[in-house]
Amino acid sequence: MKSIKHSLLALLLAVPCWGQAQTRYELKTGWQCSPMAKTKEDGTVLSSPAYPLAGWMPAVVPGTVLTTLLANKQIPDPFYGMNNEKIPDVYHVGRDHYTYWFATDFQETAKPGEQVWLNFRGINYSCDVYLNGQKLTNRPHTGMFLRKTFNITPYLQKSGKNRLAVIVHPPNPVGNPNGGQGGDGTIARNVAHQYVAGWDWIQPVRDRNTGIWDKVTIEKTGGVNLKNPHVVTSVPGIRQPDGPQQPALVGTSAELENPTTVRQEGTLRFTINGQTVSKKVSLAPGTTTTVQLPTLTLANPRLWWPAGYGNQHLYPATVQFVTGTQRVLDEETMQVGVREIQTAWNNTTRSRQISVNGQKVFIKGANWIISDAMLRFSPERYNAEIRFHRDMNLNLIRIWGGALTERPEFYEACDRYGLLVMQDFWGSGDCNGRWVDPAKKDDQWTRRKYPDDHGLFLTSAIDQIKMIRNYASLAMWCGGNEITLPQDIMTPLRDSILPKLDGTRWFIDYSNSDEMSYNFLGGNGDGPYGIQPVERFWSYRTWPFNSEVGSVGVGDYTSLARFIPAENMVSPVYRPSGKSQVDSVWNYHKYIGYDASIDPYGAPADVRDFARKAQLVNYDQYRALMEGFSAHMWDWYTGTIIWKTQNPWTSLRGQMYDYYLDPNAGLYGLHSGSEPLHIMYNPVDSLVMVANNTFRYHRDMMMVIQVYDMAGKDSTLTQVFSEIGPTLVRPYVPIGRTIKALTKEKGAFLRLRLLDLNRQPLSENIYWLPDAKGNHSGLQQLAKASVQLSARQLAPGRVEVMLANPAGGPMAFFNRISLVDATTKTRMLPVFYSDNYLSVPPGEKKTITVEYTPTTTAPLVSLEGWNVPEQFTPIQR
Repeated sequence: MKSIKHSLLALLLAVPCWGQAQTRYELKTGWQCSPMAKTKEDGTVLSSPAYPLAGWMPAVVPGTVLTTLLANKQIPDPFYGMNNEKIPDVYHVGRDHYTYWFATDFQETAKPGEQVWLNFRGINYSCDVYLNGQKLTNRPHTGMFLRKTFNITPYLQKSGKNRLAVIVHPPNPVGNPNGGQGGDGTIARNVAHQYVAGWDWIQPVRDRNTGIWDKVTIEKTGGVNLKNPHVVTSVPGIRQPDGPQQPALVGTSAELENPTTVRQEGTLRFTINGQTVSKKVSLAPGTTTTVQLPTLTLANPRLWWPAGYGNQHLYPATVQFVTGTQRVLDEETMQVGVREIQTAWNNTTRSRQISVNGQKVFIKGANWIISDAMLRFSPERYNAEIRFHRDMNLNLIRIWGGALTERPEFYEACDRYGLLVMQDFWGSGDCNGRWVDPAKKDDQWTRRKYPDDHGLFLTSAIDQIKMIRNYASLAMWCGGNEITLPQDIMTPLRDSILPKLDGTRWFIDYSNSDEMSYNFLGGNGDGPYGIQPVERFWSYRTWPFNSEVGSVGVGDYTSLARFIPAENMVSPVYRPSGKSQVDSVWNYHKYIGYDASIDPYGAPADVRDFARKAQLVNYDQYRALMEGFSAHMWDWYTGTIIWKTQNPWTSLRGQMYDYYLDPNAGLYGLHSGSEPLHIMYNPVDSLVMVANNTFRYHRDMMMVIQVYDMAGKDSTLTQVFSEIGPTLVRPYVPIGRTIKALTKEKGAFLRLRLLDLNRQPLSENIYWLPDAKGNHSGLQQLAKASVQLSARQLAPGRVEVMLANPAGGPMAFFNRISLVDATTKTRMLPVFYSDNYLSVPPGEKKTITVEYTPTTTAPLVSLEGWNVPEQFTPIQR
């Protein structure tokens, strides 16, 4: 292998292009495929437009071999039950079994002066490409995270009828799916994602996601191809989200390729907010040049802020190369968020803290694996998932190192919703040698050198940096998950590549490094995982910027029934003195035990009752997690990142919504515990506290503290005007003795509110507290509440739902609202609720908004609560 140091410059110049060109369209229909074993001819024959593709199967592109086989009903749904066991694994049947030819026909010609480009945004793992009988690859294109572009102008048919054929091979090695994290670890010898050989939250993906997994596009330009534009915004000083702004600075550069045999003269120009900067350029034939434009000063800019702190303004911007006659040879368009990310070491917490536009931001983060384990990505799914994270009142998503660099559409959604992104590269300590592991094929010393081709890793990193570096949401880079990358990868990445190609974001060498968070507790520097006593979140001081801490995530009965066969819908049985009883399908889908946490609510009567009580645990766990960290912000902590908030398959752990985008109560526990201004109860010190995760000073707030007994009787403990400064947490009122007395017999409901001067709620929080023995005996005997449900349409796809609980009865506790099909009563997904799993005190009303994609038939609103029978209501117009 060439010296990394000597080949770095060549790598920086050799990365292929990508972007939104002057003319571009996607090749996503009409694809066909055939297994290599059944295909006798080579690519020069198969790519001839006249060659008949008789017997070939319709193919899914973008997609994988498995997505195509599933679409053609050649395999069962691997996400349902034990179906994945019925699908041959590539390790056992060999790579040839999942090596496939893909082909499609398209119409295209090149007019005089036009250049036509074929772009692949992702192929896994290696391929050869043929067009109209010509082989375009002089050697196999290799690497999951490496885009590839071909200038196909000379190979187009004069008739305009063209045939593209691609043979795609699986990774090598594919790894033994032996039950270890990443199987036997050898999947990490490739520059590809590692989870496909199995992990503790997923079963193996049988084809290891072999295929043309991302977009294929045709791009037409003039004599100059403008690619990889780079926009850097600088926001000096300490800014506020509102009011007039001092100027911001915008720097722009772009790569210009002249593929022709003549010199190209023209102007590179950048336009944003009606302002333009430009520079004249002369390009020699057959060269590529990076051109830096003069800095543009943006007066009184509208800034981009993380969710909860301000708006996410995005400026439309254009980069163009034009001739002297103002003919546009190529252009790229983008959305620019004007912001600046800073980082500093907090000496109090001994961890990094993140600032945006000069203001420190307490990180409330989520670990993200991937949107879909079989790479079935879509802008709509990305939008829904990122919106859920915004609705949880989180402000950061970490993309975990065993997965991939997400697609541009993911970052576009993060830009829209204000989610900062921490992007890991593709190493994980589980496969890459951090620990002794009997499941691994190679020893630690060997695994520490993975992947096999370090040059390919760096080339891929360069390419992916260029692809996503313009997104405002991208806030930091991380070398690896729980381990550093090999030194001859990490050193040039940190010291040469990122400074040259970005230079604006923090790079951390690995996810729980002492550079991020001082590990004063020993161990791995993250966790714990699983259910914790609520008090522990408040009282136990963990790592000051915990990169992974998490818990459970079982959905309700409706969610479980989507992927667990009826005969396996059996409630887990916890045995504290022996082995718990868990159904085999639950185990296969990686169930993590709720253990004794269900017991205080009473032994589950059946699986439906178990899932209902699990929602109480979900809500309580995740509310307490974020409240406990927020209670110590800037003192113990600068942030935390939950492990994890979503699953790319039908797993039974670590998720706030299921694979089908159906929320569980954990989402709304986080929605409450993470709200920007939040009143909360510290169960350790029996203090009422307020956390202010905004840059605003909140004055003249009325704090109201009430307790409701199980019959609905209200005892107001106190109400007092209060205030709190920006980005602070404060203790206010001790209520220990009173609470102890009021909850002794049956438990009670503790209601905390912050009201403005118009008596409108700024924050509300309702806790269900156990009796003196730690049981929820009162909840087990709670009388029915006669809730009145109504709904009215505010606009197409937007509904207001009202719950009214008459006076004289008990609390209407833990109510789930759902939007359902009027005929089948099945839930519509995805649907977004301003709140859910909510409780309504007697004599009061609660109103929430529901947003969804309208359908041809009007849906119904359903309601079911702990002590509220299921009911449905139509939507009034």
